[in-house]
Amino acid sequence: MPSFNKILIANRGEIACRVIRTAHDLGYRTVAVYSEADAGARHVQLADEAVCIGPAQVAQSYLNIAAILDAAWRTGADAVHPGYGFLSENADFARACEAAGIVFIGPDVEAIHLMGSKRLSKIAMLDAGVPCIPGYEGAAQDDATLAREAERIGYPLMIKASAGGGGRGMRLVHGAEELAAQLRTARSEALNAFASAELILEKAVLQPRHVEIQVFGDRHGNLVYLGERDCSVQRRHQKVIEEAPCPVLTPELRQAMGEAAVKAAATVNYVGAGTVEFLLDASGAFYFLEMNTRLQVEHPVTELVTGQDLVAWQIRVAEGQPLPLRQADIRLHGHAIEVRLYAEDTGNGFLPQTGEVLRWEPPALDGIRIDHGLLEGQAVTPFYDPMLAKVIAYGADRDEARRKLARAVEDCVLLGVTGNQRFLANLLRHPEFAAGRATTALIGEHFGDDPSLRPQAPDDSELALTAALLYQASATARAHQPGLAGWRSAGSAPWRFRLKQGEQVFTVDLDVLESGAQPRLSARVGDSALALRLLACDGRWVTAEIDGVRRRLAYQQRGERLWLYGANGNLEFSDASHAPPETKGGAASGTLKAPMDGAIVDVLVAEGARVSKGQLLLVLEAMKMEHPLKAGVDGVIRRIQVSKGEQVKSRQLLVEVEAEEA
Repeated sequence: MPSFNKILIANRGEIACRVIRTAHDLGYRTVAVYSEADAGARHVQLADEAVCIGPAQVAQSYLNIAAILDAAWRTGADAVHPGYGFLSENADFARACEAAGIVFIGPDVEAIHLMGSKRLSKIAMLDAGVPCIPGYEGAAQDDATLAREAERIGYPLMIKASAGGGGRGMRLVHGAEELAAQLRTARSEALNAFASAELILEKAVLQPRHVEIQVFGDRHGNLVYLGERDCSVQRRHQKVIEEAPCPVLTPELRQAMGEAAVKAAATVNYVGAGTVEFLLDASGAFYFLEMNTRLQVEHPVTELVTGQDLVAWQIRVAEGQPLPLRQADIRLHGHAIEVRLYAEDTGNGFLPQTGEVLRWEPPALDGIRIDHGLLEGQAVTPFYDPMLAKVIAYGADRDEARRKLARAVEDCVLLGVTGNQRFLANLLRHPEFAAGRATTALIGEHFGDDPSLRPQAPDDSELALTAALLYQASATARAHQPGLAGWRSAGSAPWRFRLKQGEQVFTVDLDVLESGAQPRLSARVGDSALALRLLACDGRWVTAEIDGVRRRLAYQQRGERLWLYGANGNLEFSDASHAPPETKGGAASGTLKAPMDGAIVDVLVAEGARVSKGQLLLVLEAMKMEHPLKAGVDGVIRRIQVSKGEQVKSRQLLVEVEAEEA
């Protein structure tokens, strides 16, 4: 039997921290690997040892097999856990570990190779008699063949990256006129994310549930399933909410799907943790989607309802030990739901966010588990996936878990970087989800009018409180300057604050009715008047009484910039009270700026070219996704400030378009 003492985690972020925790609990030493961008990351600090494996770009660090194996050799690591993503389903990596005499904590190379290809795995499942969606999984990949097969399958259909996952390289096509453009985009994303442009086509199953079965195998011939997870709530084919058990599965259907999943795993003599994904339609028919030969992002919900540590199971199996439970011994108890906390602006088209994490304070609540890789002061960069943390709730029943999770999400304090907390909380409270009726169409069909999907202005109380905090900081500073203490005392003219949030400026007038450590203030915001009293503010939390209601909110101030954790999450203000008025710019005026940090992957126009409003000018890649940047006006390209392959910063000027005269 293989044995090992030190595990290198070939990953980053929350999953690296998660694996390190169990490895330490079981008595193993751990090694973290990190890119130059992650030098101060949490997983680096948690591990016993850490090795830098290259620059920020994933191809030169977390996908660099030679550098990872060199780190294992230098530290004496005799096992590697790949986590998920990156090299976790890379057969070449598993083969290289084996050749180097290092235990790969995952399935055998053959299983990774077969199941890592949607095309090859689907062929194998059809041969094994596992139900599959009609489609095309052939080797010919030219546009003419794919167009011909698309006509045979019929529209709507799905394009999928054969080596893909996480929604990348996946496109829904409604008609033949869209096919060529969608094939081009899917290939580009697939090549970028998975180093393979191979695609498959499938008939689109509309409004299904996405249900996946957790399977586990060992080297003694044992294969079991540990219940299911419902991952139906998705956006752009990316899972948003995951839960166990599925609200609509009967014991009979659970057994049928579980046995089909075990049959799929048995076709490749599967060893370790794997997930067989199915689409489930309203009639109860289910169809094989793919098999993931790794631990899933959403594995915590299975751990909570089974009481098992799946990472510990992985390590046990990698050592050659038998599975700790037989199928008859596996029981499901209670309900668990997980959401993914992302650095994204849901009110601005889910635009990924970058920046410094100024505050991160997850709640400590009963029944709440938070898996994360965050530290205050670290940078969220454009090089990696925007997922920051997973928030998971366990309850005696589904509604208890859902209610706990909605509160926990709202209580996750994240300042400096905008997160998707309001979007998640509103989804969890949506009547369709609360009733257990969610399908993959929930967001598109029932959630389009939700306030979290539109820019939300701060409310009057948040503006008033921000002005009050800026006033108090100024008063405290004056009190410590000789000769200024007591300057502009209560009863003098009102303080006028101009608070800038993004491109908007809000005016707040403050009357100081009583100064001191707990100032009493009267604020006017537009036509609204509010009475405030600051009861305590220590630089991290403020307790204030606003119109007779006491509230406690997180905040952070740096000079004239102040961040407040409001009803919609991270609010960032700058005190523009003494700044000159700014001239307006932006796409609508012909100035195109980068919406986030990223890399220019394509420049589609030249200087002097005439363009029309809405025309695609550039393609920006950030956080593993491509973002089209379009002209805001009709006009002529006067200046292009960037070139293909260049890294750009948020708000950097990219293109200037001279607008046509009206």
